[in-house]
Amino acid sequence: MQPSDQAAVAVILTASAERETLDLLLIQRAEFEGDPWSGHMALPGGRRDPEDVDLRATVLREAREETGVELGSARLLGRLDDLRPIRRSERALAVRPFVYWSAERPKLLLSDEVADALWVPLSSLRRSATHTSVQHRGEALHVPAFMIDRRAVWGMTQRVLAGLLDLD
Repeated sequence: MQPSDQAAVAVILTASAERETLDLLLIQRAEFEGDPWSGHMALPGGRRDPEDVDLRATVLREAREETGVELGSARLLGRLDDLRPIRRSERALAVRPFVYWSAERPKLLLSDEVADALWVPLSSLRRSATHTSVQHRGEALHVPAFMIDRRAVWGMTQRVLAGLLDLD
């Protein structure tokens, strides 16, 4: 598999003192012409660059570039199983989710690739699990999703988070 066919995402967990919850970071991708994931809710991450020694280097770089979060000081809890898109595409992209714990909520510095970011209580994901209709590449799809502030978290991100929730 070529490095360009590999990607990594960060599931960044932290405690919320004011809500007494375990929160995770979700981003909303900025909208760009020709980007099939424009505007989607996602986890920080992206494709492996040829300079990345491995996928952990990819996730550290991507989290820093997209959100300003330095995961080098966070604790790596582990990784989830690699995922591939359900729908066929030109490439057989494999995505590796890494799970990190940050003792303090990191300050965010969003790049132009990110339109918004939110800290979401992990417990609210279970309550928000549903099926919904989304538009993707001009097609209406009925998909499993988590609904967060009227935003659908679906596709690969939904599958990563469902896998995380299955761990407890």
